[in-house]
Amino acid sequence: MVTSSAARRPETPRQYDAYDPSCPSRGLFDRLSDKWVGLVVSALGDGPLRYTDLARAVAGVSQKMLTQTLRTLERDGLVSRRVTPSVPVRVDYELTPLGWTLMPLLYAVKEWAEVHMAEVESARAAYDADR
Repeated sequence: MVTSSAARRPETPRQYDAYDPSCPSRGLFDRLSDKWVGLVVSALGDGPLRYTDLARAVAGVSQKMLTQTLRTLERDGLVSRRVTPSVPVRVDYELTPLGWTLMPLLYAVKEWAEVHMAEVESARAAYDADR
């Protein structure tokens, strides 16, 4: 009898379900879909950055939004903040091991958007022309 690999896998109860409105993973899913989160994590995929370098890499983000995004990512364990005592104080941000697990997903979405943007713009124009 031939069985699929899914059937051979032991049943493990699913602790989290983002479709359930009371599930905490829904909040994380919401956070990860924020444009600043995606851009900040992607920028840190090139290695640690100082705050000013990160602000430069993510053009258009306000100081308030960048600070808020970094604090949220740090709280979620995706980014670490390292302070080096100097004059002026040096603060570096980098992805944690958990943050690195997110990189392939965000990079794929970023690449997809860049590759398919012309098609999306064309579809938008066609949709708007029909309205």
